[in-house]
Amino acid sequence: MQNRRIQLIFAGVTFAFLWASAAAATKLGLGSVQPFVLFVPRFFLAAFIMLFVSHVLLKKRLPRGKEWKQVAIYGLFNVSLYLGIYVLGMTEVSAGLGALATATNPVFISLMSTFWLRKPLQPVTVLSLVLCLGGIGVAAWPLLADSYATPLGLGLVLGSMVTYSIGSLYFSASKWHDLHIFTINGWQTLFGGIFLLPVMIGWYDPMQNHFSMVWLLSMLWLVGPVSIVAVLLWLFLLKDNPVNASFWLFLCPVFGFAISAVLMHEPLSVYTFAGVMLVVAGLYLVQRKRK
Repeated sequence: MQNRRIQLIFAGVTFAFLWASAAAATKLGLGSVQPFVLFVPRFFLAAFIMLFVSHVLLKKRLPRGKEWKQVAIYGLFNVSLYLGIYVLGMTEVSAGLGALATATNPVFISLMSTFWLRKPLQPVTVLSLVLCLGGIGVAAWPLLADSYATPLGLGLVLGSMVTYSIGSLYFSASKWHDLHIFTINGWQTLFGGIFLLPVMIGWYDPMQNHFSMVWLLSMLWLVGPVSIVAVLLWLFLLKDNPVNASFWLFLCPVFGFAISAVLMHEPLSVYTFAGVMLVVAGLYLVQRKRK
């Protein structure tokens, strides 16, 4: 029992750190290449690894029938739109704010599920959204003045959370039968990359892309530790207890700003602390309601 608890704590802390590190890795990579040049190759490489594990090592079946349509739609919202809009927003937002915004996903999912399921909008959902948006605004205030963020960038990052919520609800509402999670993730990531490939080619500018070691390390970090290891840890936590797993998201804003301060030398202030506390309070209300 004690060993199991230690495993869960280690998995939760590691997940939160890796998930939060994605914003800093993205910001570092954007210093070398265009947004889609950073993300689209990442999607194809991650998809190849997951599909190899699923179909070659684990011998899992291919999608069939309408499952192909489902993984394509899921990839459109969960990869193409969510991460496509997110990486554009990250060109004008600090890594810390990017991690803070990503942590609000459960709040947006809760809000979108109210409309999706046509249920009355509960006051706790509205309050949690207000707290999270207010927290992001407070944390962003000094960064806007110091050119670490722009209103457009914040709008894009928050807009990407909406598309992620739609994708998550679509995934929950779809019937996947016995299709393995590696198969679903692999194919939806591949479709997401395919949908964005024409955009990357159309906007490609050789003068804006320098394939340095920073770009390579950023992409490999986003593929391995973030897209594969963090997701596997998240699934491990969800399998044990979905409600308790969600509380590890509280650490993501803390790790996000800490990583960005160390690697990106982004400023920390009382506004940062107050913003993180407001977001954590909003997340707590959502998780308490869910529990």
